[in-house]
Amino acid sequence: MPQTHLTDTRFDSFALDPHILQGLQDAGFTYCTPIQAEALPLALAGRDVAGQAQTGTGKTAAFLVAAMQRLLTHPRTDDAPARQPRVVILAPTRELAVQIHRDAELIGRHAGLRLGLVYGGTGYQQQRDEVAAGVDILIGTPGRLIDYFKQRVFDFSQVEVVVLDEADRMFDLGFIKDIRFVLRRMPPVTERLGMLFSATLSYRVTELAYEHMNDPQMVEIAADQITADRVQQICYMVGNDEKIPLLIGLLRSFDESRIMVFVNTKREGERVWGYLEGNGFKTAMLSGDVPQKKRLSLLKQFQAGELPVMVATDVAARGLHIPGVTHVINYDLPDDAEDYVHRIGRTARAGEAGDAISFVCETYAFCLPDIEKYIGAKIEVGAIEPDMLAEVDSRSRVRMPRRPRDDRDGGGRGRRGPPRGDRPDRRGEQQASSGGEGEKKPRRRRRKPATGGAPAS
Repeated sequence: MPQTHLTDTRFDSFALDPHILQGLQDAGFTYCTPIQAEALPLALAGRDVAGQAQTGTGKTAAFLVAAMQRLLTHPRTDDAPARQPRVVILAPTRELAVQIHRDAELIGRHAGLRLGLVYGGTGYQQQRDEVAAGVDILIGTPGRLIDYFKQRVFDFSQVEVVVLDEADRMFDLGFIKDIRFVLRRMPPVTERLGMLFSATLSYRVTELAYEHMNDPQMVEIAADQITADRVQQICYMVGNDEKIPLLIGLLRSFDESRIMVFVNTKREGERVWGYLEGNGFKTAMLSGDVPQKKRLSLLKQFQAGELPVMVATDVAARGLHIPGVTHVINYDLPDDAEDYVHRIGRTARAGEAGDAISFVCETYAFCLPDIEKYIGAKIEVGAIEPDMLAEVDSRSRVRMPRRPRDDRDGGGRGRRGPPRGDRPDRRGEQQASSGGEGEKKPRRRRRKPATGGAPAS
């Protein structure tokens, strides 16, 4: 594939530690992307950076390299506590946190730095023990991070580098109060390196940067420099009853493909999944309520090519770096035009080419003008030929099996255990504080009075 997204700036042109250069070489990184070429010189010189670039442009490698270089060139002093993190990286979603951790393991494999990963939904005690044992770089979602901090598993006193990734998404998901809580408990901005990255440097993101960073240098990479030349966009005007036949017809025409199909609701996703499974396509279904372990397992199978198709809600639209996604299909047009950009950003990553296909149906056709206005371009309208619509038997749909209650996140009602989601669960504490040992007295049932009739013999 053409590497049109790269610049002429080489990573070895910077005075990086040999251990970092070896990790970059192992990862196949030789030349910088535009955001890396612009942000790295500033961060390596100790300047705070607020960067704007579209998804899939190498932001993760930029802040990981800068953070690791800082740690290796400024080792801990003898009197500094070894168990406290020196770098904190905050991500809005579990998937993005896992991906950052995976990239950090790859780039820093020779650096000898200890990594920690915390996120909600699974592994509560295991994550807690790993952080308590001491880490150099702590990566996580805000809720779980704050939970451990309040338990004094670690503190922020030794933080030298703080990174906010997908800052705009932090606002969308309501994490901004948590972010400010964390930042205010770190050393002053003049004593730490701050890096913020976002797909858009909106007013609220810029305000956050100036409030909690030290005179940050703004780095903006125009979207059309990165995305337009690599993603072929097309849409089809289609009736609601033609969407499944068109989807299956298109999938049958693709060879050696890895396809993501985006829907707006979990219910519609399960319906689409059922028709694909029933017509010979091995498919994964990814939505917000899928347990974390299963979600990671499905992503792993999709990345390995064992499941060539993934149906997903917008929970998968950001933060997932899945190499080799050839096609993104917007089965439903998103209500938010910005989500369209993030969806199609799942393909054409790391310089590869990709196709983005959108169904403009009766339900979501009104979203198209907003999307075209947002991206500043008209999307080509393709003609639907008769042979593109597959014949689909309505009885071919497979029903998605329901998970047993005990297998769901949190273990069902009444189960006490690790917190659900990304925030601590206080139900057990509330029950214990309600009196005594938390036991409930048996309730006395009132017997109904007899209503007449012959007495029982």
